[in-house]
Amino acid sequence: MDRFLFLTFDGLARGAVLAAFALSLVLIWRAARIVNFAQGAMAVAATYIAFTVTALTGNYWAGLAAALAAGFLIGAIVERGVMRFVGNTSPLNPVIAGLGLLMLIQAVLGMIFGNSYRTMVTPFSSNPVEIFGITAVSSYDLFVFACIAVLVGGLVLLFTRTPLGLRLRASAFAPDLARLLGVRTSRMLTLGWAMSSALGALAALLVIPTELGLNPHAADTVFVYAFTVAVIGGLDSPAGAVLGGLAVGVLLSWVSGYLGATLAPVAILVLLLAVLLIRPGGIFSMTKERTV
Repeated sequence: MDRFLFLTFDGLARGAVLAAFALSLVLIWRAARIVNFAQGAMAVAATYIAFTVTALTGNYWAGLAAALAAGFLIGAIVERGVMRFVGNTSPLNPVIAGLGLLMLIQAVLGMIFGNSYRTMVTPFSSNPVEIFGITAVSSYDLFVFACIAVLVGGLVLLFTRTPLGLRLRASAFAPDLARLLGVRTSRMLTLGWAMSSALGALAALLVIPTELGLNPHAADTVFVYAFTVAVIGGLDSPAGAVLGGLAVGVLLSWVSGYLGATLAPVAILVLLLAVLLIRPGGIFSMTKERTV
């Protein structure tokens, strides 16, 4: 039971990060109907900025703020400088542009910082602590849970309780009507990309210190898992991204803990295939088309 609880809580912590990363993919998909394959590289670029700021200041929180600001700026630059000029004549155009941007960012990061793994500090201990005699979660896991909870709560409030959230939703689901009502949909699209990139940067900053370390390719596996989460939950469903992320995180932890880490990717692939065969739109998808 002790091991089961430890693996479950560890999986929930990892799943929370996957949920945040999947949410960043869902935000872009809802806003522009684009799967951003450069999301992982963009997040790693922001994490390198956080690493540099933390090394210079000795302050983790300054690095965290720098990562969020850098992610926001990178997302806006990518949308304004690249994706806005990608033609819509073929659905492959944004995919090719995203893959090209992925390789470009990783190459530039490799030239500047090198390809060796760098250790990143965490603000709290990653060692599990005992709760009522049961080894469960670490202080860093609790920090991750708190960050994701604040993040999800903030997004819910933004999209349901603020005029800005209403404009973002209108621009995503009914852009023509929103323009007629005076909403500057191009600005809302840029803001959506910026928010998504900042969200991805936060997720990368939370997960990379617990993996091998910081490297230009550090988010590749995380992106694959997060993309799987987004597809399983439904690319149009933020709630699906959150619930799917937690479920996938627990599944990865159970499989790795009981059957071996090498079987974890196989388990995720089987789950993905099952969802695509039974419910191709995702478990939590409600409609196949946009509605107002």
